[in-house]
Amino acid sequence: MDLIITFIGTSASVPSAARGTSATLVSRGGRRWLVDCGEGTQRQLLRSGVGLADVDVVLLTHLHGDHFLGLPGMFKTFALRGREEPLLLMGPEGLHRLMETLQPLIGRLPFHLEVQECGAGEVLRDDDAVITAFHTDHGVRALGYAVVEDDRPGAFDVDAARALGVPDGPQFGVLQRGGEVTLDSGVVVRPDQVMGEARRGRVVVFSGDTRPCTGTEDAARDADLLIHEATFCDEDLDRAVETRHSTAREAGALAARAGVRMLALTHVSTRVHPKEVRREAEQEFPGVIVPRDFDQVEIPFRERGEPRLIPVQDRLGKGARDDAPPAGT
Repeated sequence: MDLIITFIGTSASVPSAARGTSATLVSRGGRRWLVDCGEGTQRQLLRSGVGLADVDVVLLTHLHGDHFLGLPGMFKTFALRGREEPLLLMGPEGLHRLMETLQPLIGRLPFHLEVQECGAGEVLRDDDAVITAFHTDHGVRALGYAVVEDDRPGAFDVDAARALGVPDGPQFGVLQRGGEVTLDSGVVVRPDQVMGEARRGRVVVFSGDTRPCTGTEDAARDADLLIHEATFCDEDLDRAVETRHSTAREAGALAARAGVRMLALTHVSTRVHPKEVRREAEQEFPGVIVPRDFDQVEIPFRERGEPRLIPVQDRLGKGARDDAPPAGT
């Protein structure tokens, strides 16, 4: 099953010519989960090459405007397109009051909008994956989220099964599904005799806006991808502490402690250059990317390789960002 992260908006607080405000899309199989929905997210989705496909769930990390102001426009567009499927909107305490405030802008919708306030813990189960929330440190009620897949069964050892006398055919499938097989001789073959160790599911963690904190570090332990804010560089550490944001170096140090496979730095302020953000984080952790809007990260199962950055021009051609400033801006 594909697991792809598309960076829809990577700017801090205000949009720039090259970057929109916070929004990240998780595509897993046929599911689409949007983390934050900053101003202009619906247009960003159209420009990204992903398109404004119906999102199943919107997860808000906190209730600052640069993380939710895209909701009214996106909901109205869904309505104009005749959406009928329900949409789940989740976020921290205060979300119900926010939606009451936005109601005059949104108006009546032809689909059911379910609004749920949540705290730390499991917030959504989807077949063989779960989304959990954890508290972060941003000076307001704020959450980070982790997409955690269930472990998968180990690889089936055909040679071991044959050596135990299991004939090729349906009994192989019984063992792979966790059942026991009784042979004609009366011998019982158990799954643990022919199955390798369970294979760990993939994990993607979103910090939201936050100071480095134990909640993020614990959730990101051994994660495949940590998407962490890096609003400032070290020269503005005092400002980062005051506004409850993180520097690139601090995010890199947290990623190193957590042992993640890849660190993606977002929520980049217009006052810092992305190349400097990356250089600073790399002093603490080598596997750093600073994605631009519309870049993607593809996350294969671990036995198939490492997470891979896919620049937007590799998907849509060199002209995909002709209306944006050069790379690195």
